[in-house]
Amino acid sequence: MRHQLSFACEGAVLAASLDEAEGTTGLLIVSGGHEVRSGAHRGMAMLAQRVAEAGHPVFRFDRRGIGDSDGPNGSYTSSGPDIAAAIAAFRKAAPQVTRIIAFGNCDAASALLLHQPLALDALIIANPWTYEDSEEEAGEPALPPASAIRARYLSRLKDPKSLLRLLKGEINIGKVFRGLSALKQTPRPPTPDSLADRLDSIIAELACPATILLATGDRTAQAFMDALAPSLAYIEANPSTVRIEKLASPSHSFAGGDADWLYQRIITALTA
Repeated sequence: MRHQLSFACEGAVLAASLDEAEGTTGLLIVSGGHEVRSGAHRGMAMLAQRVAEAGHPVFRFDRRGIGDSDGPNGSYTSSGPDIAAAIAAFRKAAPQVTRIIAFGNCDAASALLLHQPLALDALIIANPWTYEDSEEEAGEPALPPASAIRARYLSRLKDPKSLLRLLKGEINIGKVFRGLSALKQTPRPPTPDSLADRLDSIIAELACPATILLATGDRTAQAFMDALAPSLAYIEANPSTVRIEKLASPSHSFAGGDADWLYQRIITALTA
């Protein structure tokens, strides 16, 4: 059964949903971007229902300034108190829970890392956000990594329909040249104290187990993989408390058929 409830966070009242189940390992879902707790196209609400039906209680919430919660919206970078308050509210609402595993996608994944340590037993972080705010201020999103651009253009060159569209002038040639120019860029280590550099350091020092989920065709995941390439290669070669799972998909939110893949990885983490 699903219940609506509220809890306090630094003077604000936050809205939450609890999908009840008898299990002692619960899932805390942290929403990314400016999404409400139901997620895009109710994806997180449907995920919560499935996980609860498998026997694990699920807690979702709107951070301050989002959805049904009041207070100022300080974005993911200041959501540490919101997450900590949600953890405490989850334990109060489901007192049988002895372990809490948190799941976050995009900047919610980054938030779960940035605000460590948190009273959590494990993390599931998907497609973590590594772009700096300044990269989005020019009006055009930052380019994806060169490796992703190269794969995209090679794919297009093999597609007769794409070549025909180019000849007909249906493809923006300016964007083509902008993309090709990025192929000359060589991978560089994260700038010291950049978001990517901070996430890299935090992952290396995590005190709790973590599973990193990456949709390899998603631009945000590609940027994360490019920025942290050496560290991720080491993790894949030496799996320990941090594991990496990859899905060949462009779906940032694991929509459609990818929802089953996400669900299975979450259930695996909850039952580990």
